[in-house]
Amino acid sequence: MFRWVSLQPSGFLVVSTLLGGAVAAAAPRWHGPLALAISPDGHTLFVANAGSRTVLLVEARSGKRLRTVEVEGRPTALALSPDGRRLYVACAAPVSKILALDTSSGAIARTLEAGHTTSALAVTPDGNHLFACNRFDNDVSRLDLRSGREVERLRALREPVAAAITPDGRTVVVANHLPGQRADRYGVAACVTLMKGRAGGERHIKLPNGSTGLRGVCLSPDGRYAFVTHILARYELPTTQIEFGWINANALSIVDIKRGERLNTVLLDDESLGAANPWGVACSEDGRWLCVAHAGTHEVSIIDLPALMARLAEVAAKAPGGTVGETTYDDRNEVLDFFRRQRAAAEGKRYEDLYGPLTIFTIGGADGVSNDLEFLAGIRHRVALHGKGPRALVVADGKAYVADYFTDQIEVVSLAERKVVGRLALGPPPSPTPERLGEMFFNDATLCYQRWQSCASCHPGGRSDGLNWDLLNDGMGNLKNTKSLLLSHQTPPVMSTGVRPSAEVAVRAGFTHILFARPREDHASAIDAYLRSLRPVPSPHLVGGRLSPAARRGKALFFDPKVGCSACHPPPLYTDLKRYDVGSKAPTDLRSRFDTPTLIEVWRTAPYLHDGRYESVRQVLIEGRHGLKDKVLEALSTRQIEDLVEFVLSL
Repeated sequence: MFRWVSLQPSGFLVVSTLLGGAVAAAAPRWHGPLALAISPDGHTLFVANAGSRTVLLVEARSGKRLRTVEVEGRPTALALSPDGRRLYVACAAPVSKILALDTSSGAIARTLEAGHTTSALAVTPDGNHLFACNRFDNDVSRLDLRSGREVERLRALREPVAAAITPDGRTVVVANHLPGQRADRYGVAACVTLMKGRAGGERHIKLPNGSTGLRGVCLSPDGRYAFVTHILARYELPTTQIEFGWINANALSIVDIKRGERLNTVLLDDESLGAANPWGVACSEDGRWLCVAHAGTHEVSIIDLPALMARLAEVAAKAPGGTVGETTYDDRNEVLDFFRRQRAAAEGKRYEDLYGPLTIFTIGGADGVSNDLEFLAGIRHRVALHGKGPRALVVADGKAYVADYFTDQIEVVSLAERKVVGRLALGPPPSPTPERLGEMFFNDATLCYQRWQSCASCHPGGRSDGLNWDLLNDGMGNLKNTKSLLLSHQTPPVMSTGVRPSAEVAVRAGFTHILFARPREDHASAIDAYLRSLRPVPSPHLVGGRLSPAARRGKALFFDPKVGCSACHPPPLYTDLKRYDVGSKAPTDLRSRFDTPTLIEVWRTAPYLHDGRYESVRQVLIEGRHGLKDKVLEALSTRQIEDLVEFVLSL
């Protein structure tokens, strides 16, 4: 059976024994704990293991394993009923299943259905409704737990991945993983959505410029504030250095729920030590502590919450531009600025109308907190963990329970002592495949100089962060949209301009020029294996796994030689691996020929074209006239264009 591993002689934990015998022999290579929940009395810990497809019930104090429940599908989220009698488990799929487990017996009492890849669950305080974030449907299901039926779908923006409900049950706070705008303008950022149900609608709160990779959300005990973890990308600056969060910083945004606005955003990094990939976030029951799991640096931040709110109140009281010091942060790329002014003049518009005003912040001023790497000094403690990849986190009885996704253990952190006081191994030490090792390295910011970011910071899940970046492999000032790495090894060359002959070369260049570290071949080759192992997610535009009637009509048009789409995007990869001048060269570009991207999983990779100028595939065809000659476009009816779009989005 499981027991906690004691780390201090005076601790409350005892020496562990692992699963043995036939059970251990049949165990998977890894468990991959991805989600946690804890009973209202703090006695029982629930662990969802994505790798082994199990849910564990563990006695929180002793670490004794109470029960293992095997589930069909990959468990991605957990939520408890207010009375603790039901545990809701989301098993992600194009039509996700939500299992209602009886916590006393482990039996599945009921199975509910939700949308595509349910990634978060939240139960209303009265226990009558369950909200499920359907990541790839871009919406949230409200399920009536009395009837077991879906009542409505509420609109999110892009990939809702985390949710929390206020104590009065009136507001659901949803974190949208990625930005949803075109990327060639200033002010590209993901949003937090406040949902009021059918009558109240939704309110979208935009986070600061460059906010992407939202992962976790929790509420203050009184329900007044929401705390959201995310990356804060300095995507418009040339990637000439990494110090001081020049490329990616790591942040916590605070939302005032009552006012429906962002209170402020603080950096979780230190001046010379990044705190990469913030993920799970939880507040202690008494409101004393706020805890954040850092998946990239394998640690937990413990923040004095009253002190944090006092500091935010202090800066909010200052007049705009009020100063603590003279240090400023100039959010300006002068080369990019020059080309943008040229574009604005060519379009007969003011610079500010296209891109907004240039902003120069005073560090420590009311408007500059999100650039202040010392804002949390003295009120935050970083606790190093023993495992790799902490993601989910829950807090109870003065302790934080943290799930180490890559090393198959739960660590216990004492909030008062600010140290790890116990560990629970979920099974024998994992025996990772090269692909699993590569996934771990891909998400590991300790491989980066000063730990500011990991490969996953710009490529979450191996895909895209939705931003344009000023990489230096093709000059300066010509930003390019982040490409998904799905099929990158099978579709050389890579990068929009094809400057890297293969993905293998690009992986090693990424260590040197993005992580500012010397590449190790064992790390790089494992990442190659991981990226080759990525498989497309079924499109949300499919119906029962098949093309819809509209998509079937669009497929006929796609392969019609007169329309010509398949000439450059032939199956099975839907790219001919060549570069073309399709008339998309912008004033900032030094080249006019761009790589033909694969269309597989294109439904997930907005915005489109090399500089992310279009939010939708429809805009690419209509406004960009991409791949369609004028006569062909004019000959297509509105319905035919919609059918063509539907097919492309179904790939």
